[in-house]
Amino acid sequence: MFNKSFSLLVAVGLGAIVSAAQGAEPSYRLTKEIAVGGDGGWDYLSIDEAARRLYVSHATKIVVLDIDKNEVVGEIADTPGIHGIAIAHELGRGFSSNGKENKSSIVDLKSLKTLSKVDTGENPDAILYEPGAKEVYTFNGRGKSATVFDAKSGKVIATIPLSGKPEFATEDLNAGRIFCNIEDKNEVAVIDTKTHKVINTWPIAPGEAASGMAIDVAHHRLFLGCDNKLMVMMDNTNGKVITTVPIGDRVDANAFDPVTQLVFSSNGEGTVTIAREESPEKLTVIQTLKTEPGAKTMTLDPKTHNIYLASAKFEKPTEQGGARQRPKMIPGTFKVLVYSLVK
Repeated sequence: MFNKSFSLLVAVGLGAIVSAAQGAEPSYRLTKEIAVGGDGGWDYLSIDEAARRLYVSHATKIVVLDIDKNEVVGEIADTPGIHGIAIAHELGRGFSSNGKENKSSIVDLKSLKTLSKVDTGENPDAILYEPGAKEVYTFNGRGKSATVFDAKSGKVIATIPLSGKPEFATEDLNAGRIFCNIEDKNEVAVIDTKTHKVINTWPIAPGEAASGMAIDVAHHRLFLGCDNKLMVMMDNTNGKVITTVPIGDRVDANAFDPVTQLVFSSNGEGTVTIAREESPEKLTVIQTLKTEPGAKTMTLDPKTHNIYLASAKFEKPTEQGGARQRPKMIPGTFKVLVYSLVK
């Protein structure tokens, strides 16, 4: 009786979420601001759905948040120039890309202590855990390469040359393929996870300089957030560009929700473009969500369908020699914004 009742409640709740996303006017709104504080910039955010934790890069450390309680619960120190965090929940380990020291930290997720560090190529940026082989890939911006190492031992297995500067990457585990944006070449590199070799490079035109990337594994679609204010939907079996939709300026991250079929583009101008995958051939923009200027990195919690963006307050822009200067962050204002799907 309990199991049947519980299943019914889950089905009803899921149905309400899907209806909200597929109705005439689905929308996201701000539901929480989580104060973090401290100084310095930030980059990627990563969710450990099972552990209900959010990992946020912040200057020389990783801030750890409990996403059920919406509070900071710890930090991982000594990650100079941190860009990204990859999570291997089944191993109890996390991996960081430390851009300023050309290393990846291997971290015990229970104690939040660094176990060891692995040498990578120059300026590791995006990072990905591949659970099939239990390997970690760092994508090295200035090194124009990917470093592959064993998640348990930290032993470097391969260095994969790339045609240009890599940005975000994702994978299709069933196909044994990893896809990576090559930002300065306007293309996607396709890596075979068994041979650790690039087996294809696909042009993304009319898209340019893609940074964000997300994947719909069921329908074999990549979503690429491009610098020329386009989201490209690409067939990840053959590299064919299927369609595009307009997005905001200064995109950095993308996310895809397989339950709601919504695709997100977080834009540094202070918006998130939300599109619905109507079919494997059609994308429709359904909302331009106002966030905050500079809130350009993002992650999605598959359980609650919440999206999380990092942000801070900035001083007013100034001019020097007739050129507008980048505004300075106000110390202590770093925070995480939480947006939720509502009817």
